[in-house]
Amino acid sequence: MSSIDTSGDSGGHKKGPGVKKAKKMSTKVDMTPMVDLGFLLITFFIFTTTMSQPTAMNLYMPKDVDKPEDQNKVKESGAFTLLLGKEDVVYFYEGMDPASPGNFRSASFKTIRNEIIRKKQSTNPEDLVIIIKPSSDATYKNTVDILDEMTINEIKRYAMVDISDVEYQLVKITEAAAGIK
Repeated sequence: MSSIDTSGDSGGHKKGPGVKKAKKMSTKVDMTPMVDLGFLLITFFIFTTTMSQPTAMNLYMPKDVDKPEDQNKVKESGAFTLLLGKEDVVYFYEGMDPASPGNFRSASFKTIRNEIIRKKQSTNPEDLVIIIKPSSDATYKNTVDILDEMTINEIKRYAMVDISDVEYQLVKITEAAAGIK
């Protein structure tokens, strides 16, 4: 508690010669209740704040099947393969054969969304599977960007697979023809 020192004269103040100066009264404040209040406020805010929840992408797992070899089968009409190359270029083809005439094409990350939407609209949702194959020249940012495209376009079935030698050679030939070093 606070207290005031009242020792000394409590009479009126007189002016003039020979009058003693009045003593200054000292004030003393006990800080114990203030410290207690501070700790109470700290504990209140600690207990009432919500902890931040970690955010993560949803992971869709395949359904169980009787035969393990049937689990990863993809209909050729629903397959859409994305190959990530140099300089933010995405190469893609539909079906299972990249070497068929007119099937192997390229797009930028700005326009690949249109191709994904086109394939999604023209394919039965149960049959659509997008296969993502980053090459050794692809950047981590491009891989994350293409995974973001899967989430934005609500693609439920996609897989990241190693690029084959034939596909890598097609990417290299196409890059060389386009002047990408």
